[in-house]
Amino acid sequence: MKRLARSLPLPFAACRLPASQLAVWTLIAWTLTAGLISCSIGCRAISQYGESKQSIAARRLSRQGLEAMHAGQWDVAEGLFSDALELTAADDRAHWGLAESLWQRGERQIALKHMEEAVRLSASDPRLMRRLGKMYLDLDRVADADRQSLAALQADRQSAEVWGLRGDCLVKLGDIEGALAAYHQALALQPDYSDVQLELAELYRQQGRYDRLLATIDRLQDTIGEGDVCPSRAHMLRGIALHQLQRYGDAQRCFQDAIASDPKNPEPHLHLAALLLEQGDAQSARAPLQQAITLSPQSPSAIALAQQVRSVAESVERGFATGMEGKNEHPQGIIGRTGTAELAPQNAPSTKVSERAGGFKQR
Repeated sequence: MKRLARSLPLPFAACRLPASQLAVWTLIAWTLTAGLISCSIGCRAISQYGESKQSIAARRLSRQGLEAMHAGQWDVAEGLFSDALELTAADDRAHWGLAESLWQRGERQIALKHMEEAVRLSASDPRLMRRLGKMYLDLDRVADADRQSLAALQADRQSAEVWGLRGDCLVKLGDIEGALAAYHQALALQPDYSDVQLELAELYRQQGRYDRLLATIDRLQDTIGEGDVCPSRAHMLRGIALHQLQRYGDAQRCFQDAIASDPKNPEPHLHLAALLLEQGDAQSARAPLQQAITLSPQSPSAIALAQQVRSVAESVERGFATGMEGKNEHPQGIIGRTGTAELAPQNAPSTKVSERAGGFKQR
């Protein structure tokens, strides 16, 4: 009992109580201490339970937002993701979903902030890092996109999407050989990656490697699933290659297929007009050329080509369409002489008019 008294707090130890009373007071003290400890633990448990309920509710809202997003109901999705973040700001999925919703309606800078937060909260999920890098690239923040692509690769080198982003960054940085290697790595991991196949075909076009371009587009078309539609850009790139290889009939059909796939894209209209004009058929070139000008009135390519069409038409009307020599040139001579300087895009090696897409953004 003396040892027990020495182990008690000072007020109890100082008391000179009979042994029976001292035992009672000791029991009371330990009971009160246990009660205080239980109360503290219970309060923390209640707090954590409340936070858990909020997190569960936030996740449920995020799932509903994701379903709305996949259904194309972007306004509904934005509201659900916003509600989720009101419950808890630590939900990376809600930040990601809200970023995509805001991006969809053009709120790019705010969307970027939410995507950056999603990456931070997710402990650098490679999928979110890749999406953030693509957003940077779309905003021409190439250095930020480049850093993000390298970080994503460090986290996951087996992702075709990450290798595709790396290739996109290297294209922007002017490293074409590096971009080709990155795209090939992406296709080694995912052979049916159509976005990368199109980018690879575009690089082959810039290098004048038309056989490789055709082979790449052929593989893309072979991997298109039943019910899927071949992208308009694939038809157009194939048409450009066939034109350069002087397979004019096949090239014309490809440009017509590209127009049918995406009538509002002015570029295949322009390529078709250029092809017809190069073959000396200025009259047939008028309709696709006019459509290209209607879709993109400020295009320098369309304006320059329209001037060539008018020049050829005036020559025909004056009776000089055939047998021209010296300064009275054939329409193809006009294209070969003036077309390159006026219509060729930067870094394009070709001298053919239909190879020149200056003024239009390829899709």
